[in-house]
Amino acid sequence: MTIRTGDISAMVTDMPLGLPLDLSVIGAPWNLPPSMIFFAGAILLLLAPRGWIRTLILLVTPAIGAINILSLGAGDMWDVQIGNLELALYHADRLSLLFGYIFHVAAFFAVIYGLHVKDKVQQFASLAYPGAALGAVFAGDLLTLFIFWELLALTSVLLIWARRSDRSPGAGMRYLAINVVSGLLLLSGALIMKSQTGSFEFGFIGLGGLASWLIFLSFGIKCAFPLLHNWVTDGYPEATPLGTVLLSAFTTKVAVYALARAYPGAEILIWIGALMTFFPIFFAVIENDLRRVLAYSMINQIGFMVIGIGIGTNLALNGAVSHAFNDILFKGLLMMSMGVVLHMTGKIKGSELGGLYKTMPVTTILCIVGAASISAFPLFAGFVSKSMIVLAAIEEGYTFVWMVMLFASAGVFHHAGIKIPYFAFFAHDSGIRVRKPVPAGMMLAMIMAAGACIYVGSSPGLLYSLLPWELHYEAYTLTHVITQTQILFLSAIAFGWLMMVGLYPPELKSTNLDADWVYRAAGPRLVRWLSGQIGYVNEAVRTGTRDQLNAMMEFLNEQAGPQGVLSRAWPVGSSAVWVLLMLVAVIAFILI
Repeated sequence: MTIRTGDISAMVTDMPLGLPLDLSVIGAPWNLPPSMIFFAGAILLLLAPRGWIRTLILLVTPAIGAINILSLGAGDMWDVQIGNLELALYHADRLSLLFGYIFHVAAFFAVIYGLHVKDKVQQFASLAYPGAALGAVFAGDLLTLFIFWELLALTSVLLIWARRSDRSPGAGMRYLAINVVSGLLLLSGALIMKSQTGSFEFGFIGLGGLASWLIFLSFGIKCAFPLLHNWVTDGYPEATPLGTVLLSAFTTKVAVYALARAYPGAEILIWIGALMTFFPIFFAVIENDLRRVLAYSMINQIGFMVIGIGIGTNLALNGAVSHAFNDILFKGLLMMSMGVVLHMTGKIKGSELGGLYKTMPVTTILCIVGAASISAFPLFAGFVSKSMIVLAAIEEGYTFVWMVMLFASAGVFHHAGIKIPYFAFFAHDSGIRVRKPVPAGMMLAMIMAAGACIYVGSSPGLLYSLLPWELHYEAYTLTHVITQTQILFLSAIAFGWLMMVGLYPPELKSTNLDADWVYRAAGPRLVRWLSGQIGYVNEAVRTGTRDQLNAMMEFLNEQAGPQGVLSRAWPVGSSAVWVLLMLVAVIAFILI
């Protein structure tokens, strides 16, 4: 095995660099692929005894990882030669570094949030899952990407199974099956591309031949494209509170990164993204499980990112990746707040909650910060990134898509900005009173995430300086602020009016299915019907065969019985005649 490190500035995807920023201010004594540090921490955690040693490993791993990645820069590489196979474990440019920074932040927040968790499975996944995500965004070739792509599925499904509820095993199996299919599509496309080009290099691919479409579909599954999205809405709400926080940060954002690297400017993404922003709103409004509401809102927000990647201009691409950056912060905060509600009350359905603000005031305020951020209120994180995508659509003449995004912006405020805090903490008084304090780690992680949402939203300069493409943009113009404020104001009025007149869909104790009806309802029914038909045919064949065999046995018994033909005494002469006739027949057959 040979390890090669150095500079790859001539090898990375040809993209204009953004504002100059050198974060290599901490000189680490090592320069390792970031994924290695997290995987090493996960292995050490498995070997460590219970208690403070595990906690120390959990806290130290992302800290060491942060020191490591801050010492690295665009153009660094780490290749491993294994026989004739070369794996590009770490190829960095400004795009991958942006996702690397936020993944470290998300991992650290999640570790703090889960300090009270003593389950080794969740602790292991808290390090191994971010490690797989980091491996994917720094992969320099499609084969390395495939390895980490599958590790994402294997390490994240543990967070669903770790809940150990009645529904988590089935949800986990469906989640794993769909994600494994995504990996197989990626591998198939990579092998075809290797045969055509002689290289596994992971850069701009574009839509052309079969290989590019297979890889595109693979990315689309993990990005939750319409009709391929149900693994998110099915699996995420069945995970543990810590698990849902982690799941919201990594898998779909890795897919957004992959699309931004391989398919920028693919116009089909504009229309796919527009549909993604639109359809989840209606399911989120009628959904009772508040974590499933957030899963739908995640698809809605990813839709904005996909539109930006499809438009493909510097402004649109910067808007897409910066919105992914911010979504990790504010969606993580909302998932944290709902995780606290589930942890403290054991309930997560809107029909069973309400009135929690009386005994959980701090959690209520922090949830509202997350709601304001996802709704793109001025001075909160979502405003400084989503507005870039909206402006890019107008500049490039996509008026219809711009209108869809305006509707989707109002919709996300409706179902995530208002519905989540309203039904969880206000609405009707459920009578639930939380007497115990929220675990300190959970509270600290929420406070840090809320602080990050406010800081990025009010001072976006640092985020803008990290963006991969050249940027000339001012978020806080009078037009942007007034337009967004009007959208939010009208959406709030609509919500209030629907509640007053009783037209808002009630929170029903039910499970809503959309495209997953095909394999969760229609599929099982079809299997049961086919099983019944097969059973009917099988029974008919068995009965018919049995009847025929019984009839044959009765015939043979009659013929071989005491009075049967075969039991009679035959004269010797008759036997000789029969033998002669048979001999003549055989000779005739041979001669003919």
